[in-house]
Amino acid sequence: MEIGELGERIYRASHLTGEFVLRSGIAASEYFDKYRFEADPVLLDAVAGAMVPLVPAGTEVLAGLEMGGIPVVTALGRHTGLPCAFVRKEAKTYGTCRLAEGAEVAGRQVLIVEDVVTKGGQIVLSTQELRALGAQISQALCVIDRQLGGTETLAADGIELISLLTAADFLS
Repeated sequence: MEIGELGERIYRASHLTGEFVLRSGIAASEYFDKYRFEADPVLLDAVAGAMVPLVPAGTEVLAGLEMGGIPVVTALGRHTGLPCAFVRKEAKTYGTCRLAEGAEVAGRQVLIVEDVVTKGGQIVLSTQELRALGAQISQALCVIDRQLGGTETLAADGIELISLLTAADFLS
């Protein structure tokens, strides 16, 4: 499927208008309800397939951030064959008490996978915690970059943002 057609399908499935407050605190009149495309197995599979060429060479683990990054990373792992880690917003206080479940991240080249990026704050926080566990992280891959400062925020922390689609793609 062509990227333009994929963008149209995501837009039709996920674009909402109204009054919304984003995680970053920004008020918005438009919103991409990522769960609408993530809950559609056919559309999610197409998204993951389109993301495969964007996975940097040398990636050893795909790390999906709770909660929206989890379905994306699972689908992407299916397409790439790479192991996945599921990253919590904070480590559990029971059981294994782990921040990242699934694949081991210590000493490995890890690609952060997220669904929608606004400012990139959660990616920065999760990357810092994963680096403290020994993960090597220099890039993050997202489905949609809202182009509201995420690229710059991540760059300041040594993370390159790679996007399948940007807000500008939905304007054309």
